[in-house]
This record gives sequence, structure tokens and C-alpha cells, in this order.
Amino acid sequence: MNIIQLYQDYGVAFLEEGHSHCRPGWVNTPCPYCTGNPGWHLGFNIDDNFYTCWRCGWHPPIQTISKLINLSFSQTAEIVKKYKLSFSITKVTTAVKYNVKPHLLPSNTMPLLVKHKHYLRNRGFDADYLEKEWNLVGTNTYSKLDNIDYKFRIIIPFIWDNQQVSFDSRDITDKHGSKYMACPKEREIIPHKNILYGKQEKWESTGICVEGPTDVWRFGTQSFAVSGIKYTPSQVKNIARIFTRVHVCFDDDPQASIQANKIVAELKFRGVDAFRVKIKGDPGSMKQDDADYLVKQLMK
Repeated sequence: MNIIQLYQDYGVAFLEEGHSHCRPGWVNTPCPYCTGNPGWHLGFNIDDNFYTCWRCGWHPPIQTISKLINLSFSQTAEIVKKYKLSFSITKVTTAVKYNVKPHLLPSNTMPLLVKHKHYLRNRGFDADYLEKEWNLVGTNTYSKLDNIDYKFRIIIPFIWDNQQVSFDSRDITDKHGSKYMACPKEREIIPHKNILYGKQEKWESTGICVEGPTDVWRFGTQSFAVSGIKYTPSQVKNIARIFTRVHVCFDDDPQASIQANKIVAELKFRGVDAFRVKIKGDPGSMKQDDADYLVKQLMK
């Protein structure tokens, strides 16, 4: 989006790169949310198209522009659409390799054992289907990678553009301090927080955005995960590039709800029809029949 042109057309004071109060890659304005000391704290990131204030944090784009140009939210939404004529969402350059060590799975991985399948079945999953559909493997009493202990885990490969680029893992004992442990960063071909987990080849124009792999397993191949509630700008770009309509279904705890609302706002700003879906608990713990019914309604 040509934010500078918008600011110029609507008389918004701004600073560009090169000014002492503006970092490279940002355009700064006085923050309409900061009371008493607006300063030049509000930054718009040119590459990833989001707002953050150095004092009060992230703010939803359309609402923020509405405050800056002193027009209603609905009027601003229409104005933003016009300025998007000079804004195109290009493919994120996730093909760049970041790893400094060869990509490997933890040692001693094997087909899922009885204990792994027991864990999945206790959560209401078809363990045999998941093992085949999602290429799951498991670890037993000893498994390490770079001195990180991955024992008693289900290993979850991340596939992007037909290549395994990373992995996540889920503790099956529920006794480990970290339920999920991802691939070491230096062994990721592409950081897992730059991409989306799911069946990339089966996605269509409408998708369901969830937190983690177990949520994807529950909702099926039209869903995708951002690996936690702290999504990244690269993931938002990928979502906006791939989907035209997105339902965001995060857990119902307060922090997850805040993040769900944020990603909905960012996607709307990029022209995606985005909606928040509220459920009790988390998607991965839903009964399969209930999940199937919900997905059917959302994909209409």
C-alpha cells in the first residue's frame, strides 16, 4: 500500500527514512493512541504493512488510518481499497535457505508405536490415518538432535513447496515442561514461523486458520496452522497470497482471543474476507463430529 501517498492526500504529518526519529523501512506519524505525548511514535512498516507504536504497541491498520485521517471506519475501509491499486501482495521469498546445518529429524525416529497411537486415540484421533496422511513418526526412550532431548514424542514434519523444511514435535507423556519442541533454527531450511502448516496442495480460496498441528488434524485439509498465537508478518503475507476468505479459530483463552482479533484485522487490511470463529476450548480437543459439522458450515 502506498501509505505515503495516502498521508499526503489526507494531510497526515509523517517522517520518512533518513530522519533521526524514523528507522529504515518505516514511515512514522504522531500516535493517535498515545495521550499527552503523541510524539512520532507510530510506525508503519513498509515491507509488511502493519502499525506499531514504540510506546503502546500494535494497532489494527484500518482503525489506525481512520484515526489519522479523521474519518469513520467504513469510509476509511473504502479509501484503503482505492490505495491498494498500487499495492500487490507478492510471493514471500520463503525459498531462501536459512539453515547453517543440514536439515535432520531427531535420532532414532520410527513408525508410531503403540504408546504414540494410544496418545492420539485418547484425544479422539484416528492414529493410523494421521500417521499415513501427515507422515508422522515417533521417538522412544532415546532421541536427540543437537543435544536437545526429543524422547517420547510424535515428530511432525513441515512440508512447504513439496519439500520438508522443518518439523515440530509433541510430547506424549504430558509431563515434559515443553509440550511442543520445534526443529532447531539452524537446521530449518525455512523457519517454521515463516510458513503455514497444512496440506498446501489441497488448499482452496477459503481456509481455516488455527494455532497448531493438532487443530489442523481435527479440522482437515482446508485448515492451516501458524504454530502458536504469535503469528509473523511472513505468515500473514502467505495467508493473504493464498486465500481470499479466512476463518480464524484460535483457543478461547484471553490472550489467544486478542491475537485472533489482531490477525483478522491484518488480513482484512490486505483485502482478505477474514472472520473470527469462537468456540469453547481448543479445536484440537473438539469431538470429530462437531469439528466436521463446523468445517462444513464454514466452507459453504
